[in-house]
Amino acid sequence: MARSSRSIGKNYWALFLLILIGIVVGSFLGYLTKGINFLEWLYYGVDFSIGDSDSKVVTLNLAVLVIRFGIQIKVTIGSAIGAIASVFIYKRL
Repeated sequence: MARSSRSIGKNYWALFLLILIGIVVGSFLGYLTKGINFLEWLYYGVDFSIGDSDSKVVTLNLAVLVIRFGIQIKVTIGSAIGAIASVFIYKRL
């Protein structure tokens, strides 16, 4: 019986969702361990944001309509480890 071309290969949506879960879990574990001396390095990271330094938003004022854009991402060592671990888990499946 022939297999459909859709079932051949890996499901990349599953990989994407697994990486997102790994990032969230790694960030959460990093946040939980920020008060523990020998594990506080998991919370070390860098903030990336779009917007001004005060309100972190970009405002587009069209007099009738005001649109505000903003995004802030914090990349921590814990989230990076979580993403890498999720890729290894995906390869095991």
